[in-house]
Amino acid sequence: MRSIVNGLLIHEGSVLFARRSPHRKSYAGLWSFPGGHVEQNEILTVALVRELQEEIGITPTAYTHLGSIKDPNALASDPIVYHMYRVTSWEGGEPSVIGDEHSELAWKSFDAAVAMPDLALQEYRNLLARLR
Repeated sequence: MRSIVNGLLIHEGSVLFARRSPHRKSYAGLWSFPGGHVEQNEILTVALVRELQEEIGITPTAYTHLGSIKDPNALASDPIVYHMYRVTSWEGGEPSVIGDEHSELAWKSFDAAVAMPDLALQEYRNLLARLR
């Protein structure tokens, strides 16, 4: 099973989304959250910190585990689980796109986020509604 960590950065009633670059293998061009693959024997929170540093240039300092989402589109022979974290404090200033995994970042209110038509996973809606 592949494990992936995702950070839902929350600031002043908004959550940060990252649009997946058009060249990505899965969910290309759709909105998701910054994060990435957990390396072998890596602790989830260590992976979260590493991935957010690599992808958006911030270091989370306050975060809580929100739960996990099984990828409904993953092959049965290659299951994927997303470990979702609420991030409420970080160092490094305003997040920005680093590298080519994402094409843009956008802050969305929770109401706007739940209504977004182009989310990578529909399961995000329930998670966002709970955080509202």
